[in-house]
Amino acid sequence: MPTATEAASLPPWPTAFRALVDRRHTLILQGPMGWFFSDLAALLTQQGQLVTKVHFNGGDQLFWRHGGALRYTGRPEALADWLRELMRRQRIDAVVLFGQMRPIHCVARAVAQELGVGVFVFEEGYLRPNYVTIERRGVNALSRLPRSASFYADQKLPHHPAPQPTTQDIRRTALIAAAYGIAAIALRPCYPHQTHHRSLNPVTEPLRWARSYLRYLHYKVSEHGLHARLTSPDRSKRWFLVPLQVQSDSQITHHSPYPDIETFIRDVMASFAAHAPDEVGLVIKHHPMDRAYSDYRRLIQQEAQRLHIGHRVVYLHDQHLPTLLDHTRGVITINSTVGLQALHHGAPVITLGESVYSMPGLVYDGPLATFWRAPGQVNQALYQRFRHHLVAHTQLNASFYAKAPALQARLPEMPAPVRHTRRADLPPVELPSPRIHDVADA
Repeated sequence: MPTATEAASLPPWPTAFRALVDRRHTLILQGPMGWFFSDLAALLTQQGQLVTKVHFNGGDQLFWRHGGALRYTGRPEALADWLRELMRRQRIDAVVLFGQMRPIHCVARAVAQELGVGVFVFEEGYLRPNYVTIERRGVNALSRLPRSASFYADQKLPHHPAPQPTTQDIRRTALIAAAYGIAAIALRPCYPHQTHHRSLNPVTEPLRWARSYLRYLHYKVSEHGLHARLTSPDRSKRWFLVPLQVQSDSQITHHSPYPDIETFIRDVMASFAAHAPDEVGLVIKHHPMDRAYSDYRRLIQQEAQRLHIGHRVVYLHDQHLPTLLDHTRGVITINSTVGLQALHHGAPVITLGESVYSMPGLVYDGPLATFWRAPGQVNQALYQRFRHHLVAHTQLNASFYAKAPALQARLPEMPAPVRHTRRADLPPVELPSPRIHDVADA
């Protein structure tokens, strides 16, 4: 737990998190793999709340340290009625979840809206590293954040202490993912109808991540010297960066005009060939979390050859992103948070899908065809006001897979004390079939 001095130096809790802390009884659904939601429950309990958790598979169950856990064993089509009865009987006034477009969470959000229950959605940080995002109702394209530059023109710029490092490490994340998958398979008999938005196959998934590590070693050798060439004085600001996103990301599957990453790559390369100045290059960067699943080298080589731009296109993987953003001429993305990082580094951005930061004046407001020749400059005053608004209202100093400083101590400037409700005040839970199971001690 942080010392008093360290706690005082933490950024204050964002308003969305304060609103969650001020609830009486929170229902926690599926979270990120790891202990984050368990630690969140501990903090909410310390603040006087009641907390109930629902497990949907053995991985959820593995990473839970407390009581108040129920196991959903029914079919997907029965979930809405089950949740509706649970929320009514337990007098739930807040629902917490991670991954708003997961099928179980789409059902939960609809039920919560019907009953007037507040929904708090966690997601990876808009600002990285050292932050995670929490918003009411929805994140990213479903965020209620204002999308007008005029709204932020009058925003004050209060001082926010720098976030404490979370020391997130991809190897630790991979181990957590492996443990989650193993537990989900081992406890499958307890969840006969379990579904998950990703494969939990105990054979293919470890093999994919082994392949990812081998690819990482290969790229470390094959891309040696590439970073130095791209950032050299004669190449700096003479190439555009295309950061790819994870193929299965809901940002692609639900909030993008593209059916897949391959279509996005083809469209961007065709536009580059037709409209970009001859003296500039195109750098396509693979997403590190997609290394185990996808490889676009052959596609990019074929398209480059067809479009006669092979000498101008580079496909890379594990290069230092902040340095690349310092030297790129501009960034083309669907809706990745890399776009926000690019703005922070002064790189102009065009977004080709829905995102929380897609607003005229902040990102390029025109077609991709003209972006290649005149990407413009970043409005730093607008970006700083937008960033401060994000920190104040949506960004929590934490990592889902490493340290979570904001959950380790009560912070200064707390809102009024939460309203306490004793468990004895709640009616007994008498839910219809399928039965619920208390697995707190399982």
